[in-house]
Amino acid sequence: MAVPPHAVPLDDTGAPVPVPDRVRRVVSLVPSLTETVAVTAPGLLAGATDWCTHPPGLDVTRVRGTKNPDLERVAALRPDVVLGNAEENRPADVAALRAAGIAVWMTDIRTVGQALTSLRRMLAEACRVPVPAWLDEAARAWAAPPVPPRRRTAVVPVWRRPWMVVGRDTFTGDVLSRLGVDNLYAAHPDRYPKIGIDELTAAGADLVVLPDEPYRFTADDGPECFPGVDVALVDGRHLTWYGPSLVDAPRVLAAQLAAVLRR
Repeated sequence: MAVPPHAVPLDDTGAPVPVPDRVRRVVSLVPSLTETVAVTAPGLLAGATDWCTHPPGLDVTRVRGTKNPDLERVAALRPDVVLGNAEENRPADVAALRAAGIAVWMTDIRTVGQALTSLRRMLAEACRVPVPAWLDEAARAWAAPPVPPRRRTAVVPVWRRPWMVVGRDTFTGDVLSRLGVDNLYAAHPDRYPKIGIDELTAAGADLVVLPDEPYRFTADDGPECFPGVDVALVDGRHLTWYGPSLVDAPRVLAAQLAAVLRR
């Protein structure tokens, strides 16, 4: 999947991104994309956010967070391309980097299918590297993920104090749907609505899915708020990240959901 020399590719938002024919330095402003590049072509990665925890031991310059990147430090790294995401990164930061003459490739990922397509394009067209075998492996893993005999309807909190849940049109919601779990708030006008705990407990869900990120829900922090409802504690990286974790996500999440989905 090579891009002809001198062609200007379009990112997921339709913006032209003038990356050079050979890319040598990449800065990533999204943990999932950082892991994607680090696993596929580790020598390219020059910088990443403080929240980029995978792969473990990643040794690159840190540029603060996804929502408050140090733009001067990013520019000082002289990247050929900066990788971002429409949900994770602020438009003002993207605009400032582009105004400084830096190529910024934005992804927009809201389903597993979009993740597989977007990452393939990002690697081939923005990073100018061969598409890795793990992406094909991930596609095979999601072609027929394990599905329980009975679907469940869940609320999926991602934050506490205040309570926030997964709403409409999200990658997380699509992941769960493919594994037999329907998001109760999938039709909510907001993508991550703030819902009071009284409403959450009275909403009629028969399952609560609690990931360990971005808020770190644990057996002692979260389940006690939903008495009488089945609660599944799941790995947040496999639920919310798009990247090499896609390969193992169906197996890992299905195992973590299995105990409650069989009831």
